[in-house]
Amino acid sequence: MDSRLYSISAIFDTPDGVIHASEETVKEGYTKFDVNTPYPLHGIDKAMNLKSTKVGFITLFFALLGAGIAFSFMSWVAISSYPLVIGGKPYFTWPAFVPITFELTVLFSAIFTVVGLLFVMFRFPSASHPIHDTNYMKKVSMDKFGINILTIDPLFDDKKVRDFLASLGAKEIEPIYYEEITEQPKMFDLKFIGLLIIIIVIISGTTYFTLNRLLFMQPFSWMWDQPRVITQSTSTYFPDGYSMRMPVEGTVARGYIPYEYKGMPDSLIKYLSNPLPVTPEVIEKGKVRFNTFCSPCHGYYGKGDSRLHGFFPNPPSLHTDKIRNWPDGIIYNVITNGQNNIMPSYEKSISRDDRWAIIHYIRVLQRSQNAKDSDVEGLNK
Repeated sequence: MDSRLYSISAIFDTPDGVIHASEETVKEGYTKFDVNTPYPLHGIDKAMNLKSTKVGFITLFFALLGAGIAFSFMSWVAISSYPLVIGGKPYFTWPAFVPITFELTVLFSAIFTVVGLLFVMFRFPSASHPIHDTNYMKKVSMDKFGINILTIDPLFDDKKVRDFLASLGAKEIEPIYYEEITEQPKMFDLKFIGLLIIIIVIISGTTYFTLNRLLFMQPFSWMWDQPRVITQSTSTYFPDGYSMRMPVEGTVARGYIPYEYKGMPDSLIKYLSNPLPVTPEVIEKGKVRFNTFCSPCHGYYGKGDSRLHGFFPNPPSLHTDKIRNWPDGIIYNVITNGQNNIMPSYEKSISRDDRWAIIHYIRVLQRSQNAKDSDVEGLNK
């Protein structure tokens, strides 16, 4: 047998013909053969008795590696390296890690699967294959269907393989030889590197032109060039040159009624009452806002057990007689104005109605920690 012989190939006219040939090849005992078709054939993998590919395991491994790296890094940063308290949340807020973990999972699995296919399975940069540029390949990539049995098959015998393929009704049977390679491909061939540089320059230049020039030309600029005034820019419409206009004198924007006790001490608060009804919805909203803005210092139950680990002075408990006897208006005033240069004003952070909802929730906490006998009488029956 010629040492340069790669396989014996056969051409079939129909998909059914090559599927039947594959089934018979498996029954004959051949294991090293391949089928080439111009488009995917349903059932060909079963006819060839193909086993499940191992590529999925490679993808799974690198997907788990990417997820592990992302999740571990963010956990380390959040807990040890750069801990942050955001809205009263704990350091280990794993739901916030999910998007980046997902992105790195997809990124690692996609990139390393492609790298594995190129460099391991296809032996990149060696892109040659014996069936390339053959008469067999030209036909099976157009409208014919082919099968070729490799010489490395344990049962391969030139004459027997030719007779076997002829018995299956093959139209053309011809040998395929290894291409004579006079020079091994180089990974860092100057022509190859030069081509990569040219491609990089073309792609970079095209991207730069598209994002920085083309999108600012008509008609792409129609959404960009709008009759609007850019913030802090000079106006050519108003005589004073200012683009931002002052509110109409003597008016107040809807929803922005100024706080009448702004900067005043608690002792002056006499006629301020909670306008919100005591309903489960209002109390639940107050709980959410309290846990977000108040619990980092006051604790989840208002006991003054700060969760800031000593980075900020602990406030007094909300369950003292003084605060329990305060009217709602004074608590609202403290939230709005701040207190003792330690507690800042939350006027801009918490809306008016949310401040009142927080006060309702504080009353619930106070009632739960200072319940009266009448509050639990019904529970004993």
